[in-house]
Amino acid sequence: MEEEPRTVRLRVDLSYDGSGFSGWAAQPGRRTVEAELAGGLGRVLRLPGPPKLTVAGRTDAGVHARGQVVHADVSEVAWAAGAGRAMTRLAGVLPADIRVRAVDRAPDGFDARFSALWRRYSYRVCDDPATADPLRRHETLWYFRRLDVSAMNEAALSCLGEHDFAAFCRRREGATTIRSLRVLDWHRDHDGIAVATVVADAFCHNMVRALVGALIAVGEGRKPRHWPAEVLAAAARDPGVRVIAPHGLCLEEVGYPPPAALAARAADTRRLRFLSPPGRSTDP
Repeated sequence: MEEEPRTVRLRVDLSYDGSGFSGWAAQPGRRTVEAELAGGLGRVLRLPGPPKLTVAGRTDAGVHARGQVVHADVSEVAWAAGAGRAMTRLAGVLPADIRVRAVDRAPDGFDARFSALWRRYSYRVCDDPATADPLRRHETLWYFRRLDVSAMNEAALSCLGEHDFAAFCRRREGATTIRSLRVLDWHRDHDGIAVATVVADAFCHNMVRALVGALIAVGEGRKPRHWPAEVLAAAARDPGVRVIAPHGLCLEEVGYPPPAALAARAADTRRLRFLSPPGRSTDP
C-alpha cells in the first residue's frame, strides 16, 4: 500500500486592507482574502492546488486585519523545498493589499482557530470635520457628531463578562451567541480620533460592529447610558442597534497560549463549542 504523503502545518501571520475584498471567505466570482492567499501559497510552494486554510477570525467585506493568523497543512517535501524563499516569493505574488508578515512551521498542536485564547479588534471614529484625514478614510469612520467617550465607556461596562450577545449578533442556525467579552473601551488617540478596543474569546457575526453602533448612539446622546445593558438583557435584536460600517474595524491581534498548551486549548475549545450548539463563529 502506498504511503500517504507526509504533511507539515504552517502558521501564517498576515495583514490586509479589506477595502477591495468581499471578506475573508472564498466565494465564487468574488475577490476574497482567502482565495488570494491560498493561491499565492500554492504558487510559491508549487503545490498541485491552493491549500485549505483555517483562519483565526473570518472578517467581513471591508474589514481590515493587522494581526490575522492562518494555518495550512502542506506537503513536507514542498515546504522543505520552498521554505527558504517563501517570504520573498509571497511578497512578489500577492497583491499589494495583502502582506504576509511571517510564515513558518507551526508548533505541535497549533490550530489557528481553536487554539486562540482571544481576539482583539479596534474601531476608529473621527467625530470632528477639522481632523478628518483623507489619507486614512478607508480605515476610519467619519461621523461628524461629537461623541462623549466617557458616556460610552460607562455604558460599555455592563457588557463586559460572559453573556448571551444575541441582541448584538446575527443569529446562525445551530450556533451559540454566548461570548466572554474581556475589554470594551474607548480612548482618543493623539489626533483626537475615538478608538474602541474590543477583546473577547471569540465573536459572533456582526457583534463588534453592533456593539460599536450601540455605544455611538449613547456617545452622541440619542440613547441613555443604561440602554446597551437593557438591550443585552433582552437577548433579542433591537431595531435601535445599528450595525456600523465595516471599514473602521480592524483585527489587531490574536492571542495564543504557550506552545506546550496549544493542543489542550484547541481540544478544550472544541469541547466547549460542541457541548452547546455547534458552529461557534469568530466573525466580527
